[in-house]
Amino acid sequence: DLHRLIRRQRQMCIRDREHMQIRMATIDDLDAITSVEADCFPPAEAATKEEFARRIKAYGTHFWLLCEKGYEGEKLIAFVDGMVTDKKDLTDEMYEKAEFHEEGGAWQMIFGVSTLPAYRRNGYAEKLIRYVINDARAQDRTGIVLTCKEPLIHYYEKFGFQKEGISESVHGGVTWYQMRLTF
Repeated sequence: DLHRLIRRQRQMCIRDREHMQIRMATIDDLDAITSVEADCFPPAEAATKEEFARRIKAYGTHFWLLCEKGYEGEKLIAFVDGMVTDKKDLTDEMYEKAEFHEEGGAWQMIFGVSTLPAYRRNGYAEKLIRYVINDARAQDRTGIVLTCKEPLIHYYEKFGFQKEGISESVHGGVTWYQMRLTF
């Protein structure tokens, strides 16, 4: 219900001593999200502004932003996004069709973990991933599914994700491995 969602959004606005804030995306974040994505992925793999607009409208409550607060305002430095579904495996079609989102679904899919290159290796992606894991658990999901390239398998395993093998995904023309964290 609406009151529960509003309470959850307020709880998600956390701040730490580094002046970082995790919050959910709104359509006002579209340009910043698109810019971060373009800095993180090659064009064949990056989502477009139009795709992000559809995603935010369909499931903005499953689109977590890590922002740095400073004198010049807020700066988006990292984000995680993905839909929720009862389908067990992440498919390429899910990236393109936001209408596949099922709010009561069992599985939180993660489409992307993006951190601006200048902010990498500071634990920001880890902070976001742990936040998403805790949020999915709090929503009584069965677990989380993502795909990654081979060099990142070890990274996701440290959060408890298990490698399930090569994904059917051909997104961007590269080989992806499906990873699953079951609660």
